[in-house]
Amino acid sequence: MATPNGATSSGASTARPSVIQLAIKEKPALYAAFIPFLTEGGIFIPTTRDYRLGDDVYLLLTIMDNPQRFPVAGKVAWITPANAAGNKTQGIGVRFPADEKARQLRLVIEEILGPTAEIASRATHTL
Repeated sequence: MATPNGATSSGASTARPSVIQLAIKEKPALYAAFIPFLTEGGIFIPTTRDYRLGDDVYLLLTIMDNPQRFPVAGKVAWITPANAAGNKTQGIGVRFPADEKARQLRLVIEEILGPTAEIASRATHTL
């Protein structure tokens, strides 16, 4: 299950990115959160905080048993509002940046998910 522990910076005049810690502990949760259709990849973050498309987000992502925390300086590319159709979870999709660290993260996620036939019938948080 994906569990965010978000901490945000305050200050209306300085647009500093939100800092969010997200731990994805199970393969089905990773499948539901991963956004492969974005060019660089992305991840869905359940949150009730208001965001706008293009907002900067700094994510510290932990995936299953991997001891490494993956830092991602991404941008909001998807918003699922409260009370969305289809009972979708409220939150944001964060697009990974076009850099080597994000490319490595996408490879780690794709390696974990591998052939997803056994969970492909499950709904995701995006499409």
